[in-house]
Amino acid sequence: MRKEQLINDNWLFRYHDGSVTQVNVPHTWNALDGQDGGNDYWRGTCTYEKTFAAPEFAADECVYLDFAGVNASAKVILNGAVVATHDGGYSTFRCDVTAQLKAENHLVVEVDNSVNDRVYPQKADFTFYGGIYRDVKMIVLNKNHFDLDYFGSSGLAVNAEVKGKDAHVHVRTWANCQGEVSITLKDAQGNVVATGSGMDTNIVISNVHLWDGIADPYLYTCCAELTVDGKVVDAVSARFGARYFHVDPQKGFFLNGRSYPLRGVCRHQDWKGIGNAISKVHHDTDMAIIREIGANTIRLAHYQHDQYFYDLCDEYGMVVWAEIPYISEHMPNGRENTISQMKELIVQNYNHASICVWGISNEITISTKNNKDMMDNHRVLNDLIHEMDPSRPTTLACYAVCGPFNPVAHKVSDIVSWNLYLGWYVPGMFLNKLWVDFFHAIYPKRCLGYSEYGCECMPNLHSSHPRRGDQSEEYQCKYNEYMLNFFEKRPFMWATHLWNMFDFAADARNQGGEPGMNHKGLVTFDRKTRKDSFYIYKAWWSKDPFVYLCGRRYVDRAEKETEVKVYSNCPEVTLYANGKKVATKTGDKVFTFRIPLTGEVKLEAVSGDCRDEIAIRHVDKANPAYKLGKDGGNGGNWT
Repeated sequence: MRKEQLINDNWLFRYHDGSVTQVNVPHTWNALDGQDGGNDYWRGTCTYEKTFAAPEFAADECVYLDFAGVNASAKVILNGAVVATHDGGYSTFRCDVTAQLKAENHLVVEVDNSVNDRVYPQKADFTFYGGIYRDVKMIVLNKNHFDLDYFGSSGLAVNAEVKGKDAHVHVRTWANCQGEVSITLKDAQGNVVATGSGMDTNIVISNVHLWDGIADPYLYTCCAELTVDGKVVDAVSARFGARYFHVDPQKGFFLNGRSYPLRGVCRHQDWKGIGNAISKVHHDTDMAIIREIGANTIRLAHYQHDQYFYDLCDEYGMVVWAEIPYISEHMPNGRENTISQMKELIVQNYNHASICVWGISNEITISTKNNKDMMDNHRVLNDLIHEMDPSRPTTLACYAVCGPFNPVAHKVSDIVSWNLYLGWYVPGMFLNKLWVDFFHAIYPKRCLGYSEYGCECMPNLHSSHPRRGDQSEEYQCKYNEYMLNFFEKRPFMWATHLWNMFDFAADARNQGGEPGMNHKGLVTFDRKTRKDSFYIYKAWWSKDPFVYLCGRRYVDRAEKETEVKVYSNCPEVTLYANGKKVATKTGDKVFTFRIPLTGEVKLEAVSGDCRDEIAIRHVDKANPAYKLGKDGGNGGNWT
């Protein structure tokens, strides 16, 4: 049977200047210069080299190299022979190296993230980190095996169609030989619930237990065995869920027959000082933080994420929007790359119950060049998705200034969402109402969502009179309070995805006094600070009782009377100042109090067993550190 061995340790990394260091992968050479601003992080070709002993394998076995993520293009050279090339920095690729192996082996991987006109992404509001930033492993298996060469898949595809109380499970396998395939379906406890045979077969699970979002993300396992000449030579398995869903233009998203409004966040994968070379611990941390606010959907932007994170989405019931990095600028020479990246995205992620929509592109009309070719590229991708996976709808994220009549929004995907920052890049939060209600009135049969919305926030900047563009923690609160109320009144919106859950690197930016960053996250880049806005989402979506006092970083206040705001999902909150009761208020998520401010004041908010406290103080003059300085950049977009 298969044997897998990580070969992450002890690579020699050769930088473009000729310097050589020993590194372990995952690794990126842009972990620092891709996060410090200036739009000058180094993009080009670097090499990784490794010497290793051949693994033990029998005469009837073969050996594959497996790369989970190399950004953006890779050339793999083993003992002087090119064994693989790959364009696309976010998907798995493999190569059979059996014929090239010796007792001692020299492996070279040339990695290129340079500017070009054929591999996406090339223009976008995030850093394109170069490197071998996910795991590398060797796989030893029988020469007769489930196909490892089919766009990086496992050779196993499972789709459960719910019919009444049962699930009709369609199982397809691909193998590199003729043989017999046996299928076993197991429940979450490992009990066999159904069996079948054949490379393309249907199996019924009676009284199926549904995968039901965050409330009950129940998963089955499909096990496939390949038998050749009476001997089991290979086996693969995949978890899957049985669920059904649809999108209604008037009532929004439905999961398993009931209304299930998708309200959640977008996520970039990088971390401060680490870039995209993150571990399972980082993925686990991100998922725990997202779950804390009670989100039920994640848009995994703007590329294919690590398989481990899709697994987490399956396990915790997140409805996922998965997409390729066909973004911002259409490149006529990049069509082949969009097709190959889409094929890899679908075949590598087909079995994930969490994924409910495939995203074609993001803000592609930011460039108005080559519109005819761009539209044709979209139609090709849309048709490809429907051919490869008719069970999931297609979607795309439209550019903010792309008008509601633009054909991109109507003549390509099954459903659509918009990246709209009304109230941030454009003054007037009320414009969200005008825009959405106008679109819905004109196109009542078109399913509409928000794929991005948000505003910048530096948790060290504060104002008692927050305004658009001041980057303050208080304006982000004001903005998100409005947006959550806005969405609540529009159940026809099939999904809303906040931009972004976490601050992330965008080396071309210069905002908030910290260049190289997009600060729209609810949580800072290092994941250490939850901004105040984090808790308005928790109040809105989470069922875990809590109270949170806003303004803990806004300590120095020059006003004689100040507003104190509490976020909570409890129905009643009592505020104490220096131990004395100020007031008890009933309300819904946002509780505001006004208190006189003299000297230092210790505030405590209480609701049942939930409590929180902060300290603020009166000062004669406003603290200048709370205001964005002249060198703090501008509030405009990265373009």
